[in-house]
Amino acid sequence: MKKLLIALCVFWLSASACAAAQEHHSLWSLKGKTNTVYLLGSVHFLNASEQLPAVVDEAYKNAEVLLMEIDMDDLDPAETQQITLELGLLPAGQSLEQQLGKPTYSRLSARAQEVGVDPMLLNRFKPWFAAMTLVQLQLVKLGLDPSSGIEQRFTTRAVADKKPIHGLETLREQLNMLAGLPDRQQREFLLYSIEDTDRISQEIDELLSAWRRGDSKALANLLAEGFDQYPDLYRPLTTDRNRRWVSQVEALLDDRDDYLVIVGTLHLVGKDSLIDLLENKGHKVTQH
Repeated sequence: MKKLLIALCVFWLSASACAAAQEHHSLWSLKGKTNTVYLLGSVHFLNASEQLPAVVDEAYKNAEVLLMEIDMDDLDPAETQQITLELGLLPAGQSLEQQLGKPTYSRLSARAQEVGVDPMLLNRFKPWFAAMTLVQLQLVKLGLDPSSGIEQRFTTRAVADKKPIHGLETLREQLNMLAGLPDRQQREFLLYSIEDTDRISQEIDELLSAWRRGDSKALANLLAEGFDQYPDLYRPLTTDRNRRWVSQVEALLDDRDDYLVIVGTLHLVGKDSLIDLLENKGHKVTQH
């Protein structure tokens, strides 16, 4: 029923029929004693032609400081590559084909060729890294671009405007969460990435549609589906991080500067999201 409703609002009914869903954006705010903290739900890959709502641009203009999952403007390309290879490559003498077995590796090879990468390039990758690579290449094939994603857009603007950017965690901490997953969960992650392309494309369309509408309920439902299927995978990647981040966001309320906090949208919707945790601590959070 959820998917039918989304399809009706996007492709069938008039704009006025879906007006209630169009009133919000994936942007929230809460007030400190002397400042405002904005919380923006990010999409990491977007089409270059995607226009952001005026209310999001206004939040950026009001903010003196940006806070992201990682400190984007201070990333060292050489260090980033070194950390990624250290955590993403299998030990010498091991291969992805050995870990997956021939039937699954054959499916992986077929998916790799569909998105334009030589399967042999993935054979030294750990399952989590192969999965991330395939999904990112699939997004690019669909016309989405990381350089047009929310973080990169605002990093570019903040550097030009000389606005500082801080990180909630380091790149190593972020990648360690994936690299540290048990082998079984890493393989599940990879299997998801090689499932039917049409289904993945449909899920991406649903996610982007809900994000544009600021439809927290639909986004929370998408997250709930993942929890139901892979609870041990989703917990460390979402709710555990939210619990670590909430005190950092609360600390911003003691400052005089306004802040724009940019995190993946699924960290801001549903039970145990940043929004939920802040509200449970007595903060009034307003969706724009």
